[in-house]
Amino acid sequence: MAELKTSIEGAVATVIFSNAPKMNAMSYDMWRAVPKVFAELERNPAVRVIVCAGDGDKAFISGADISQFEKLRGTAGAQLEYNQAVEQAYVAPMNCAKPVVARIRGICIGGGLGFAAACDLRVCSEDSIFRMPAARLGLGYGPAGVRRFMHVLGAANTTDIFISARKFGAQEALRMGFVSQVVAAGDLEQAVADYCKMVAENAPLTVAAAKFSVQQWQKNEAERDLAKATQLVEACFASEDHKEGRKAFMEKRTPEFQGR
Repeated sequence: MAELKTSIEGAVATVIFSNAPKMNAMSYDMWRAVPKVFAELERNPAVRVIVCAGDGDKAFISGADISQFEKLRGTAGAQLEYNQAVEQAYVAPMNCAKPVVARIRGICIGGGLGFAAACDLRVCSEDSIFRMPAARLGLGYGPAGVRRFMHVLGAANTTDIFISARKFGAQEALRMGFVSQVVAAGDLEQAVADYCKMVAENAPLTVAAAKFSVQQWQKNEAERDLAKATQLVEACFASEDHKEGRKAFMEKRTPEFQGR
């Protein structure tokens, strides 16, 4: 069954993209489910970090489910509707106030590469394989998506992966800046868990303010909400967590932040 599976352990939520027979290819219903899942996790005050991963050890996301293309993308109207669902799924982790980490193992291709690019950070196993195959399928890739890749990879690397449609491995993904860390496959889950635990121990308001500011600077000037970014910073200084942080620092202990 093609679905999204969600679990919560402590302050870390994990979203598993599951479609095992098709290497976790994204069905139309899976794309549509992404914004709903992220909205639910954002509303949950117990969740401070979100991890996205593929089901099993063979793939993160192997792209969109091509078998649905003829039926769901066969006309201009259907194509528009499908593309809107995909774009809304991409935007969901970006708009989420909580940090989103892509835990990539195995194949990360097409729509999987696009979704990973929309996450805040990406950590992969050393056996991961990446590819943007749009040029081999005759697909046009929207300018908003290309821009997301440019923010992560830069113009030259983005041009390269799109016009060549070539495969590249974990070390090249690290060189490009697409992933921030490459670890042994057997250590991937623990490495991401350790990192997320560290993030979850930090002040939630500060983390949210930093993420929001990063997102604003990636937008066109007319679309930026720097007033809200400033308000979020001011809220940090006015928070109980700021008092707790100062007190814990003086007492040489780990702060206990409440997100208020």
